[in-house]
Amino acid sequence: MNHSDLHDREHEHLGASTDVPLPRGGHRHARHRRPGLLADPASLSPRLRRRRAYTLVALTLLLPGSAQLVAGRRRWGRAGLRVWAALWVVAVLSAVTVWVRRSFVLGLFSRTWTLWVLAALLAVAAVAWALTFVDAVRLSRLSTLPRATRRGVVVAAVVGIVVTSGPLGWGASALYTGGAVLGQVFHADVSRQPVKGRLNVLLLGGDSGADRMGTRPDTIILASVDAATGKVVTFGFARDTENITFRSGSVMARLMPQGWNCGDECLLNGLYTWAGEHRDQFPSEVDDPGAWATKEAVEALSGVDIQYYALIDLQGFTTMIDAVGGLDMIVKNSTPIGGGSSPVRGYIQPGRHHFDGFHALWYARSREGSTNYDRMARQRCVLQAAMKQVDPQTVVTRFRDLAAAGEKVLHTDIPQADLGGLADLSLRGRAFPITGINFVPPLIKPWDYDPGVIRDTVSSTLAASEADPGAAVPSSAAGRVGPRPPSSTESGPAAAGGASSGAAPGGVRRPGGSGQDEGSQGGGQASSGGDRTPASTVTDGSDVCVVP
Repeated sequence: MNHSDLHDREHEHLGASTDVPLPRGGHRHARHRRPGLLADPASLSPRLRRRRAYTLVALTLLLPGSAQLVAGRRRWGRAGLRVWAALWVVAVLSAVTVWVRRSFVLGLFSRTWTLWVLAALLAVAAVAWALTFVDAVRLSRLSTLPRATRRGVVVAAVVGIVVTSGPLGWGASALYTGGAVLGQVFHADVSRQPVKGRLNVLLLGGDSGADRMGTRPDTIILASVDAATGKVVTFGFARDTENITFRSGSVMARLMPQGWNCGDECLLNGLYTWAGEHRDQFPSEVDDPGAWATKEAVEALSGVDIQYYALIDLQGFTTMIDAVGGLDMIVKNSTPIGGGSSPVRGYIQPGRHHFDGFHALWYARSREGSTNYDRMARQRCVLQAAMKQVDPQTVVTRFRDLAAAGEKVLHTDIPQADLGGLADLSLRGRAFPITGINFVPPLIKPWDYDPGVIRDTVSSTLAASEADPGAAVPSSAAGRVGPRPPSSTESGPAAAGGASSGAAPGGVRRPGGSGQDEGSQGGGQASSGGDRTPASTVTDGSDVCVVP
């Protein structure tokens, strides 16, 4: 055994310290400790110096600050370990709080200032961890190492910085972007409480583009959420609904005492454009007159109070779907891609699909060979898929993309203060199927209907949902729940409530004004001279798709 091997064995325990007796006169049990060999590599063999250098980098990767501690820089090492331990304590406490009070945590993390504080902390942590690696390299005494070892230690430190500080820096950037988007999208400051145990949100979809003043929402859905269970019931309103009389005391009742009832030129989706053109007649605190007018119209139709609205730009919707990784759906009918003023470029065939944003949008909005009511059913399918399949893990892993898409896609009056509660309700509601009604023939004819039928149907549907929260609301026979008085023009099977009665009551109507929109993908406005050919069997979406 040569001298080098004896030297290696003598210092086998790298972190050990050597006890040296105190000078004569000192207490017998008192000892003076000199630093361990990791702190003083001068006496180590080349092989142990190499091991020491890699060990310092490895310790920094596992426990930032531990390399400094064992290498003699105890003050900095302890500080680093304490910060690391504090982060783990915060993480564990957050996890426990999520389990106990999820809505509180969700509400806290849906505030701009919270995200920005977290972004700052992550940025500081990223820089500090990177500097810790740099210091570990310095402590390894590169000048005492062979050239190959020096390169290996530097490469190991760079890899450590990439796998630690890199994700922290990305997270800081994503949180900062998310905080900025939250401030721009959810800037309202009026928080509204549920009414009769329900939180009602009006969902509007249209092609807003750079100027939303001319937008006519193509999709109008009232989502009513049980504030206790999170179960969602949706009500779809045809864009060509006419003859709307507003609630007494509302802004629109003041502006239109006789109602929105000028025939085929006064459709439900046209209110958005009208209100935008008469912005000066609305209260100064109304940020979006078009959404406000549409909300008051749906309140009058449904008989329920609507707390919030959310306007989704369907052109930007493609970005949102791509950001969450797409949607899974089972399509039952062939759906054209294109049509109207553009050529048909293909078809979405029946079967199981994983839709990207482009195909999800075309499936929801395709007009070729279909009616407004077909599209309403398909749009409900896409909405249900998004609500069911976008989980918290997806939001976290794709947060930056979602934040960037949200600014382009969403306009709403939901305040940040209510986001936590809404997110918690959404998570609870995932345990239930989304049920709903579309107010189309044969349930009603949007151009000639009894308003009481709509209000009675909404009331009875919500009552049925609350009576048995675990069960789906029956959606057969046009999704009708409860009594439905037939209108004066109905007869035959439709008057009896048959959903599969073939032609809709009243047959085909060809009004001179705006009706069925057979236009191209863009625009969102109703074309004139179209056919209102009702689809009597697609009111709830079950006949056009299945959401797995």
